[in-house]
Amino acid sequence: MPDPDAPKTTYLGKFVILLFLIGCGYGAWYFFSSHGRSSAPNPTAAPGTSASGNSAPTPTNGAAVSIGIAYGTEKKRWLEWAVTQFAATPAGAGVTVNLIPFGSLEAGQALAGGDQRITAWTPASTLYRDSFEQDWQLKFSTKPFLRTENLALTPMVFVWWNERYQAFVAKYPTVSFATIGQALRERGGWDAIAGKSEWGLFKFGHTHPNQSNSGLVTLVSMAYEYHNKDRVLTLKDILDPGFQTWMGQVETSVSSLSNSTGNLRKEMVLKGPSAFDAVFVYESVAIDFLKNAGGRWGELRIVYPPRNLWNDNPFYLLDAPWSSAAQKQAAGAFCDYLLSEPAQRQALVHGFRPGNPAVPVLAPDSPFTAFTRYGLKNDL
Repeated sequence: MPDPDAPKTTYLGKFVILLFLIGCGYGAWYFFSSHGRSSAPNPTAAPGTSASGNSAPTPTNGAAVSIGIAYGTEKKRWLEWAVTQFAATPAGAGVTVNLIPFGSLEAGQALAGGDQRITAWTPASTLYRDSFEQDWQLKFSTKPFLRTENLALTPMVFVWWNERYQAFVAKYPTVSFATIGQALRERGGWDAIAGKSEWGLFKFGHTHPNQSNSGLVTLVSMAYEYHNKDRVLTLKDILDPGFQTWMGQVETSVSSLSNSTGNLRKEMVLKGPSAFDAVFVYESVAIDFLKNAGGRWGELRIVYPPRNLWNDNPFYLLDAPWSSAAQKQAAGAFCDYLLSEPAQRQALVHGFRPGNPAVPVLAPDSPFTAFTRYGLKNDL
């Protein structure tokens, strides 16, 4: 387990900076409310344009070119499938797509440092975009993006081993960061919570806020819950001594700070309740849990937090000085393929809510139809 004191100042500092930017009017926040903005692509956009109306790169027409796509590991299986299928299309002929796995924040830091392998970047959300744009402009004195699209949506969820969930809710009325914090502070662990001394301490995990988008989202979600807000979180809220003390108490008891959500999922599936009783991850990752963890350590349970936000999985085509025109065109063609109906239907198979509005969520083979008994919901 990492030193509980070492990361606190670092990621709290990043959190303060990010919320300061939000407080100044930046950021793209996607909350569940009638006032939230849709992050689906514009269905009326003309061919050859992005959702925002900007001109999109044209296909490569078979010219041999290699591109690098930095991606959040929660999209690994979908993107691997897409690379294979894209290669069989006319637009993908002669294009080699190299997938480069990164925690969402790690990729932004690598790009600001000039990682020349990367032609395009698809993190988990736009949460880090404004901070990244400032870092990029300081280094290169240009705007970083030629084109931006939102590929798919996914909210956040708690994933529990069901036996532990049932014992937890027998003591605590709801699953929230407040009750998670209470359980983490129980000196007797599960013995004090449910009379289960053999379960040891209560174990909760999320990813590292300095490396992974879902870790930063966790801190944002905690802040909204603590201040009982649905929007307009301010720098004053973050600097509030009560919040900082409470967040520190929770974070020093977290069992793991993995660098990516995909790696956190893998650890929970492989090690079971000995590693975690519950984790906070993307809904899409939770659906992968349901597919892969069955029969290993018992059933799982998905619980949605009282307050939530959309992770919109953007695709950023970079205006990088190291990328040729042909590489930018090829990356744009790959983005077009990811937004196509076949690719969006496959995204749904992997637990993402499609960014293309032509693809319904409740298709016959949709996980949102198959996994409702585990707590999965379509309407939130």
